[in-house]
Amino acid sequence: MGRDVGCTSPDDFRLDIRTGIVYSNPMSPQTTVSIHPYFKPHEGKLAEFIDGMPAFVERTRSEEAVLFYDFTVCDGIVFCREAYVGGEGALAHLRNVGDLLEKALGLAELVRLEVHGAATELDKMREALKDLPVSWFVLETGLEK
Repeated sequence: MGRDVGCTSPDDFRLDIRTGIVYSNPMSPQTTVSIHPYFKPHEGKLAEFIDGMPAFVERTRSEEAVLFYDFTVCDGIVFCREAYVGGEGALAHLRNVGDLLEKALGLAELVRLEVHGAATELDKMREALKDLPVSWFVLETGLEK
């Protein structure tokens, strides 16, 4: 007889074909925290800011809690699209890239910072981010597949 792990569909599992280990779905609305920073590089600094993006990606690559991480650019505004398993995972990322972020903020203004997730996960981050201009978006409802 199988063990009840609280999952409701086959989509709740992921098989790592290299190791044969089955993982439960980490991308749940209740545990996912996404960070949405918008940067406006200073006049003449967009290319230099873009040149620094690969260092963020490489540093982030080793993080266990990262779900996705990428950069997009529109009309001179740089957006980092990123999500983590839990508030702890998001905070671990910020510690991991702190020095890179400090350098990036020398090249750009942080024009908006949103953090999205379930209230229990956001509460884990509020104290650490209290000095930043964060807009906290609390999960109300959604769809999980």
